[in-house]
Amino acid sequence: MAKFIIQGGEPIRGAFHPRGNKNAVLPMLAACVLTDQPLVLDNVPLIDDVRIMLQLLEGIGVDVTLCGHTLTLCAEHLKTTHLDQTLCAKVRTSILLAGSLAARHGGAVIYPPGGDVIGRRRLDTHFYGLGRLGVDIESSGAYRFSAQGLIGADMVLDEASVTATENILMAAVLAKGTSTMYNAACEPHVQDLACLLNKMGARISGIGTNKLTIEGVSVLNGAEHRVQPDYIEIGSFIAAAAVTRGRLMISDAGDPLVLHVMEKTFSKMGVEWTLENGTLTLPEKQSLEILPDIANATPKIEDGIWPAFPSDLMSVCIVLATQAKGTALFFEKMFESRMYFVDHLMGMGANIIQCDPHRVVVVGPTLLRGSKLTSPDIRAGMAMLIAACCAEGESVIDNAQVIDRGYEAIEDRLAALGASIGRVD
Repeated sequence: MAKFIIQGGEPIRGAFHPRGNKNAVLPMLAACVLTDQPLVLDNVPLIDDVRIMLQLLEGIGVDVTLCGHTLTLCAEHLKTTHLDQTLCAKVRTSILLAGSLAARHGGAVIYPPGGDVIGRRRLDTHFYGLGRLGVDIESSGAYRFSAQGLIGADMVLDEASVTATENILMAAVLAKGTSTMYNAACEPHVQDLACLLNKMGARISGIGTNKLTIEGVSVLNGAEHRVQPDYIEIGSFIAAAAVTRGRLMISDAGDPLVLHVMEKTFSKMGVEWTLENGTLTLPEKQSLEILPDIANATPKIEDGIWPAFPSDLMSVCIVLATQAKGTALFFEKMFESRMYFVDHLMGMGANIIQCDPHRVVVVGPTLLRGSKLTSPDIRAGMAMLIAACCAEGESVIDNAQVIDRGYEAIEDRLAALGASIGRVD
């Protein structure tokens, strides 16, 4: 089990270049089996979840070539559609191969997926949408998907699930006829996947809305695509710089609209930045003062489906609030277990009241003290790293390899920005 050792109190400052979006690249990897031509992806993050997905793909016969952050995939000669059980259990996105393998190769055997334990993560919406397209599904230890030729269909998803939308989308692009998906997820990473599929020859319209229309095609081609920068990583490093009173310049910061969605919430906690020619600048002097709502009411910071504030940034923003002056209520709507990590922050001295599994009240600022911590999931682990960077004294974070699943070489990149951090494997 890996651990990080952090000496707090050093400002996070300097120039930072974000990697590609974790949640965009993983379904793009699954899309490679939709064609027998090479798929080239640039700006690929070298994280553990990507490595595991590549092992899954290599196990079924996909040719994988990685050069720096550029990845070339070719699924011309698959040897099986039966995925490795151990690898499936390590990543949530193993299930994304169901739609693509069923659409082009007639079926798949996929074992129950793993991923972060942040609450129930149901597959019902995946199965509903794939079933509407004509995929037969059996569940007996493994999920067995089979299809004799997919037919386009209209469907209304019972939840705007990101991975279900992606899975169904990758099946529908090769279905005969037209499919219409209502209540589809429209997060930036879903949009990025849809843009890649269109480059491959798919006919998807409504990208960026909750109604997707897919005109099926008989064959898809290879393509080259640059993965959008990871706005969750950007938000995490902004929080780290803000709580340590540092200054950050982020090049290739991505879509201004995506950054605006984030800034609406960050500004409530006294964090503001400028964006010019694709470079985001976070000044050193931030007010770090929580702004009350109208009539001096306690502000509520809540997540939701896009374009609401993303759930993956709730943990780091709770840490940010511990260093800001004022009181804020955080309402986590998406996952019932995401808030449990706040016990660790309270152990460091944070003034937090946990109302229930979904809501916490944070009163700041408070002096955090170094502590021994354990990372339960990717985002909580990053939040603990940020807390340790601004805490007084030494912190040790066990189970650090969990953070590697979502952040590339996090200790090296933080150290390059001034953090005092080391790793013990």
